[in-house]
Amino acid sequence: MEKLEATSELQSRLSSLSVSSFSGIASKNCNSNPLDRLQSTDLSRTVVYPDNQTKMDDNSNTKGLQQPTEDGEAPSEPAAGSDTQESNTNEKSSLPGERKALPPLAPASTWTSLSLKELKAKLRQEKDSVVTVYRGDIMTVHVPTVPDAKRVCWEFATDGYDIGFGVYFDWSPVTSRAITVHISESSDDEDEDDELEAGPVVPGDVEKGSKTVANSNLGEILPVYRQDSHLAVQGGSHDFPGEGTYHLKFDNSYSLWRNKTLYYRVYYSA
Repeated sequence: MEKLEATSELQSRLSSLSVSSFSGIASKNCNSNPLDRLQSTDLSRTVVYPDNQTKMDDNSNTKGLQQPTEDGEAPSEPAAGSDTQESNTNEKSSLPGERKALPPLAPASTWTSLSLKELKAKLRQEKDSVVTVYRGDIMTVHVPTVPDAKRVCWEFATDGYDIGFGVYFDWSPVTSRAITVHISESSDDEDEDDELEAGPVVPGDVEKGSKTVANSNLGEILPVYRQDSHLAVQGGSHDFPGEGTYHLKFDNSYSLWRNKTLYYRVYYSA
């Protein structure tokens, strides 16, 4: 009987104990609705933060995000048509490397003559009128326009073999009135082992007429074609289209083995 009374007294004492009875442990009631603790993901509603919640600093991942306004609409942004389209238009109009249209050029007047011996005999007496155009090379004669003339004229012939010839006009301002000669090598030297002088024609070959013009100010008057200058004198002329420099090209780039002896003269006519 005494044991039963002791047991009931112990149970009554244990039931009277609670967590708050122990020092260092404070009891806190949970919210009645745990879902209220989650942040709302409805962007149409204004997010209201509790007073005890601190704002995120500038290093937060949400930096730069736009918050919706009170009426539920996102802040308006500048129209994408005005400044952006205007800047794109200005960029397009000033693109580097954009080639401007050149004034049209009249065709050249050309002729042939059978007076090979006479021309060669005459040019042998003149300085720098007989030259050798080596295999694979292109000789370009630069002839600037002059105020006291109206046209440029040319005549040439070769020994034994033909040569390519073409005429171009450079619209760049004239800086010198001197006639100069420039020698350049062919850009197709790497293909010389696979080509023959009388072999198939490749793009840009003088037999088809060269259409490659790298200078944006260079207009084509007469494309480069192989001329039978060993059979007849090749001559021509062209009226000045304005201020600029003529480029008379003697093209031996297609020849793998043969150098060409060239007799030529260039002069002005009023």
